[in-house]
Amino acid sequence: MNCDVCIIGGGAAGLMAAISAKTASPEASVLILEKLPRVGKKISVTGNGRCNITNKRADVSNYHGKNPSFILSAFKQFTLDDTERFFEQIGTPIIYEGDKGYPASLQAASVTDALRFRCDELGVVTECEQKVCDIKKQGDGYLVITDKCRVSAKALICSAGMLSGGEKLGSDGAVFGILKNMGIKTVTPSPAIVQIKTDTEYVRQLKGIKVDAFVTVKDKNGNVKRNDFGEVLFCDYGISGPPVLQVSGDCENGDIITLDLMPRYEENTLFEALLLRKKNLKNRTCDEFLSGFINKRLGQVVLKMANVPLTKSVDALNNKEIKDVCRILKDFSLFVRGNGGFINSQVTKGGLLCDDFYDDTLMCKKHKGLFAVGEILDIDGDCGGFNLQWAWSSGFVAGRAAAKYTER
Repeated sequence: MNCDVCIIGGGAAGLMAAISAKTASPEASVLILEKLPRVGKKISVTGNGRCNITNKRADVSNYHGKNPSFILSAFKQFTLDDTERFFEQIGTPIIYEGDKGYPASLQAASVTDALRFRCDELGVVTECEQKVCDIKKQGDGYLVITDKCRVSAKALICSAGMLSGGEKLGSDGAVFGILKNMGIKTVTPSPAIVQIKTDTEYVRQLKGIKVDAFVTVKDKNGNVKRNDFGEVLFCDYGISGPPVLQVSGDCENGDIITLDLMPRYEENTLFEALLLRKKNLKNRTCDEFLSGFINKRLGQVVLKMANVPLTKSVDALNNKEIKDVCRILKDFSLFVRGNGGFINSQVTKGGLLCDDFYDDTLMCKKHKGLFAVGEILDIDGDCGGFNLQWAWSSGFVAGRAAAKYTER
């Protein structure tokens, strides 16, 4: 097959790139090669099936990588307002819950369908169940070799994603490996927005409990790497929940993750509150000392960590024991032992080094006519619509630039 613009990967960035290329140059032939039986599979499972399309707070502070400011040019060319107008035009107006934008239908499948229908209307050709095996330079263009065909293209857009979600979502990192072999510099990939595995001695006893906490990641030397606040979920393997997912990309084996279980109290104020509880509950045993103050089971685990016998009388608690309980409530520390892996991650940290691409077109500096968008680049956003906004903006910019490139 021959085409002007070939797009590898029919996910969010790839579909946007196809629409942008065809809109910029209606006469150009645009082809999407998708590994799965249909495009947009990953979009359909985002946001718990609701698809968090964007976020009003999307700016460089919400993105990570060796050079997060790389996003700025793309975000200027395709802004939040542009995103809202685009989705209104294709039939999926955006509504907001706080800063998070969702399709008005609250159905991720409707976003996938709207993008797919728009591609069809514009005349974009889609070939599914095409696994890319190799990419070769061919004259001024590229030859893409799949397990079923060979495609000659004047311009090539790589939007194949990375490893998050695994094979079931078409994420195997194969195209990333091919581009790496072509001499494009890379940053080693790792899972992000993923559950954290920790010591299990105490968390197993807390399985299923949710608590609002301030979550902090520290390195082995105690230096703070990142923090966030929200609802933490205790699991048999470790911890999860929104703030844990947010900080997970900065967690490494051996790091310490601490939970402030009482963020509304300063430690000295908490100590005074516990002294008052000792006075009011002096006739009870310690297994009930924190009941009603925090989750009962969590309170009992905190007392165990402070080496306070649960059968001990509350009236017999001494100040040192109460201070130890305060310390643990304010600094419930766990050693990081790993994470849920790529299969459970929502995004991949690392990818193609952004310095090897022009930020205003997303074209590779080493290989003219080759573009990269979305997750395959070393850009990962926080949880909450930031990664999809990067997909829309980068896809738009590269699609338009690739179409113009073929007009030379």
